[in-house]
Amino acid sequence: MKNMQILVVGGGIGGLTSAIALCRAGHTVEVIERDPNWSVYGVGIIQQGNVIRAMTELGLIDDYIGAGFGFDRVQVYIPTGQCVADIPTPRLVDGYPSNVGIGRPALHKVLGDRAKGAGAQIRLGVTVDTLVDDGEGVSVTFSDGSTGRYDLVIGADGLYSQTRETIFPDAPKPEFTGQSVWRYNFKRTPDVVGLQAYEGPTGIGLVPLSDELMYMYVTTPEPGNPWYAKEDLASTMRSKIANIPSPAIKALVDQITQDHEVVYKPLEWILLEGPWHKGRVVLLGDAVHATTPHLGQGAGMAIEDALVLAAELARADSIEPALTAYRNRRFERCRYIVESSRAICFGQIGKGPLVDNAHATRDMFMKVAEPI
Repeated sequence: MKNMQILVVGGGIGGLTSAIALCRAGHTVEVIERDPNWSVYGVGIIQQGNVIRAMTELGLIDDYIGAGFGFDRVQVYIPTGQCVADIPTPRLVDGYPSNVGIGRPALHKVLGDRAKGAGAQIRLGVTVDTLVDDGEGVSVTFSDGSTGRYDLVIGADGLYSQTRETIFPDAPKPEFTGQSVWRYNFKRTPDVVGLQAYEGPTGIGLVPLSDELMYMYVTTPEPGNPWYAKEDLASTMRSKIANIPSPAIKALVDQITQDHEVVYKPLEWILLEGPWHKGRVVLLGDAVHATTPHLGQGAGMAIEDALVLAAELARADSIEPALTAYRNRRFERCRYIVESSRAICFGQIGKGPLVDNAHATRDMFMKVAEPI
């Protein structure tokens, strides 16, 4: 199928990647984003070789690599600071690293600039009021009173997807794991040239984002999903890691001082076992398979979704077989990431057997190295 009018709901990683892939395939794409400021929180993200391969396919690899920090190893530590595993990670694209740490604002700019450059129309501060799919197309009424008619609507609107609620009102809701993540940016120390992951009930990672910047993530048990006041976030995050004996972590604790720079997020997951589309409306990314961050593949799965969806639309003669083939190609891979990440999470908080992080990481790299 060619020359379709496509609406993408959500201007995040999955939505923008979809816009780029679909514009490159010759479709006319409109992206709506509810946030009028189109903002992202200012910490980082880890992306592995499968994302680097995807960025190469999208034609933006050099901009992407230039905005981040490439590396080829993952080191696993115990809380004392002893390194217990040093895992070389496979390069999937010649001449480029096997992993990238990148700031979310930097990634957002790369994708946003390229989506607009590819011809996508971006509308901010807009949501969908109604979707009417008559089999021949989808008529949409927007929150600003405007209307549109589309051949396909893509719900890339995240964990709490309005699109999912509209087409699958009885679908499972996101489920809290019992664990949350804290994130904070620091000046990069010379030793952090790749992911340094600490095992234990409190999981910690240090990730380089640029020559100057790195970030720390901390996963903690949070029974009952407590609420923390914004003015207490820095002191609370410090308290969560104050007793970690690693000298490298101890050296960073007192630098956590700015409440507004702490990003705190309860960890939730969702996986739709059935169809990922209804008629001419389809879901991708966190809207359909949100995962915890323990394997660093949430954004990677959304990016792969976008490429596969564009490929199946190009291959098929009609919408239904394209969307069915897209889900069939993606389901087992995404289920593996969701379930394997959740297993690590549950092991850390005593809700399941403890998972060997080094083993799980090696398995993940082998899995995502497979073609999509």
